[in-house]
Amino acid sequence: VFVALRMEVVDHESHPVHLRKRAIVGYWLWLLKEILKANIDVCYRIVHPGMPISPRVVNLTATQKFDLGRVIYANSITLTPGTVSMSVDGDRIQVHALSESGVRSLESGEMDRRISRLEER
Repeated sequence: VFVALRMEVVDHESHPVHLRKRAIVGYWLWLLKEILKANIDVCYRIVHPGMPISPRVVNLTATQKFDLGRVIYANSITLTPGTVSMSVDGDRIQVHALSESGVRSLESGEMDRRISRLEER
């Protein structure tokens, strides 16, 4: 998104890319922290002798106004170890999670809220 905006290939009239630039940096930092935490969790589950996994598929509702926000949400889920976005259909995102804690984290809605704030003006 940053590169496309910088190249000026996206204009605000034909495509609704209205992300708050200051909020993006905060979101990236938050996402990096979440990726690190999820990496540690997945590593723990791999090396634990009992391999405590409880894979599940869940459907989440994305509250973003624009397709770009929903794509950022789905990609952020996939970037976080232990979760993969399987499909996006309108405002529904189907996600495979490696553990119950991954499901709870997504169902808390924190990532969804943070991405929705990126769209605000």
